[in-house]
Amino acid sequence: MTIPAPAVDGVHAFGLPDAAPEAVLAALAAVLHRRTLRETVRVGCAGGELRARFGPGTGFATLTEWARQALTGTCGERPAEEADEAPDAWFGTPDLGPGAALGLAPTTVRGTPAALLHHDPALLPPAEAARLAGQLATALADGLRHPRRPVAALELATDEDRAQVTAWGTGAPAGPARRIEDLVAARARATPDAIAVGCAGDELSYAALVRDAGEVAARLRAAGTGPDDVVAVLAERSTRLVVALLGVLTAGAGYLALEPDAPRERLARLLAGAGVRVVLAQDDLAGAVPPGPLVLPLHDPDAPAPDPVPAPHAGPDGLAYVSYTSGSTGEPKGVCVPHRAVARLVDGPDWACIGPEDVFLHLSPAAFDASTWEIWGALGNGARLAVLPPGPVDAGRLAEVLRAEQVTVVWLTAGLFDRMTTSHLDAFAGVRHVLAGGDVVSPDAVARLLAAHPHLVFTNGYGPTENTTFTCCWTTRRPPADGPLPIGRPIRGTRVAVLDAALRPVPVGVPGELWAAGDGLARGYLGMPGRTAEVFVPDPSPAGPGARMYRTGDLAGWRPDGTLAFHGRADRQVKVRGYRVEPGEVEAALTARPEVGQAVVVAQPDGAGGRRLLAYVTAPGCDPAERDRLPVVLRERLRATLAPYLVPWAVLVVPELPLTANGKVDRAALPAARRSPRALATGYVPPCTRSERWLAELWGTLLGVEPVGVEDDFFELGGHSLIAAELLNRLHTEFGVEVPARTLYLRPVIAELAAELDAGPPAPPSAAPLPSASTKGHASS
Repeated sequence: MTIPAPAVDGVHAFGLPDAAPEAVLAALAAVLHRRTLRETVRVGCAGGELRARFGPGTGFATLTEWARQALTGTCGERPAEEADEAPDAWFGTPDLGPGAALGLAPTTVRGTPAALLHHDPALLPPAEAARLAGQLATALADGLRHPRRPVAALELATDEDRAQVTAWGTGAPAGPARRIEDLVAARARATPDAIAVGCAGDELSYAALVRDAGEVAARLRAAGTGPDDVVAVLAERSTRLVVALLGVLTAGAGYLALEPDAPRERLARLLAGAGVRVVLAQDDLAGAVPPGPLVLPLHDPDAPAPDPVPAPHAGPDGLAYVSYTSGSTGEPKGVCVPHRAVARLVDGPDWACIGPEDVFLHLSPAAFDASTWEIWGALGNGARLAVLPPGPVDAGRLAEVLRAEQVTVVWLTAGLFDRMTTSHLDAFAGVRHVLAGGDVVSPDAVARLLAAHPHLVFTNGYGPTENTTFTCCWTTRRPPADGPLPIGRPIRGTRVAVLDAALRPVPVGVPGELWAAGDGLARGYLGMPGRTAEVFVPDPSPAGPGARMYRTGDLAGWRPDGTLAFHGRADRQVKVRGYRVEPGEVEAALTARPEVGQAVVVAQPDGAGGRRLLAYVTAPGCDPAERDRLPVVLRERLRATLAPYLVPWAVLVVPELPLTANGKVDRAALPAARRSPRALATGYVPPCTRSERWLAELWGTLLGVEPVGVEDDFFELGGHSLIAAELLNRLHTEFGVEVPARTLYLRPVIAELAAELDAGPPAPPSAAPLPSASTKGHASS
């Protein structure tokens, strides 16, 4: 069909294979689906409308048949509720239509099939329209050659596109691979008297750090520890924790940092899974170690010096540490990271300038892979490592430490970064480089930071544990433009690829699955060869024999400037408080209970810029008389077996789980839960005084729980440091009440906090509006 050029601003002409109109319409719908990740694409056309709902196996031939029916008006009526919705695009008409960004008009040019892509330049810039036209022509040609090919695997990239994205995805070469203790020892030889690490006045020079780590290594080697053994370390943040980690590496072993507040059952499972025979434990935590391993003190200054044992010969491919991540089967996965991977991250990074004059802050749990950057990024470059003393991390305390320690480089989780830029922006005055990550970082928070402190450098760091903390980094001094922050380019020693379902590179503007390769890759999962083989696969690029690449499970896409945009998870993995969480692990723990039939765990906003987990369960095996108490019982039992960040904020009992047409759980149809029923084992004590009622309403709003009793523990209700910071900020900004963070942590119940407020000025203002009870949202069941 031949249609004259449309009389609109923004026309792009391009060639097409000799194809029937229905094939062209199908290709247009396919490209829109691939570019937007939407399951349903709607294209207006001469016969009516193509409304294509894509499944994992939807083939090009099937899509072409749907398009033929749409063109001939035989595809049936649109549902009434959709009658007024504008299509995503128009086909075979010069009119863009209301709300549409583009239209496609097949035509001929001197007898050759062609097309006119007309678009609204305000919604689709000319350069992007040209790219879309090329992708459309490529997809159409591939679909005609392979009509049974799934739409998800249609070729969209030309040879030129592939060459371009391959070049963008290749980072600078890594430097020579080195062991971590060798990096630190080199700094100790260069500046032996410089302070290496300090915490609350307990400081060690580089020379003393290496000496004390050597003593730990000698004790470990005397206990039979050798290369690639796993030594567990159970301790709170401290100078001695850092010494212990370096001592394990000096002994030739790899460390497994354990969380001090982890339940005993979880500790036992991790120790057994890692084959740990020796544990270095802080004195007051040694009793938490389950029977079996040999427990050595973290620091034993009075013990006689052990007999010297020759240091084992271990190279940069030896094990540095094991970091456990959440597992979809209910079993955590131990990621085995070699020294080579850490050196590629910290030894002369090409996205950051680090020197001996810098002060790093160590605030991440040692079990969290961000600590790899904090600890070894500092000590491997001769900087001073300032360790945040043990205890909860809240914004006010963090601001004090940033100033007191004169920190110049700090890494923050996305939620904590947002809170700091809202309530303690002035604390960054002396900081030189701020890094954030662990989840999607707010562009507004970055804009606030850089507007207030234009001297700062900001980095949005992205990377799974399996590729050693950072895979890509986006570093800037300028406030970001509108839209989500990019995750940047691959760092040195790293190669990335964005691939379609057929493992082929996708062009600019098309999301695909992100794969990573290079020196940062972990060795695999400890004791899980099958799972390792699933996600660490042979690298088809000419990277050398034995090269592998890792399937991140994240969706990303190339931007026109050569940086990557992050589009979320390809699977269900989510980030909670900076930790990567597999909801399947929590679901497995719930369904292991005899009372539970099915369980679904989802993530939702927590009101403080982060996410929290919400569980839905059916309970066919539960006595009806006990059903009301079941959420309390389940949360208490999960606390005994799971890490704190894995325990759902609420458990909702539902009669049945909604299903999609193909029998899968329809998560979008689960009842919303703005406020959860109170789920504590303790009795409910209602508020009596005005201050207690005021605080109960505020807690209920921030925590999403009702009712809140005056004896209910803030942290047992689901509170954590970020929500605590929001609570204290609201008390100050809205009601003029200044409450130190330590007051909340020492008195985490309303009765005691209200007494503290009533004991001295200023009291809550009488005009302060309280949340209306009529606006409360209730969880459905």
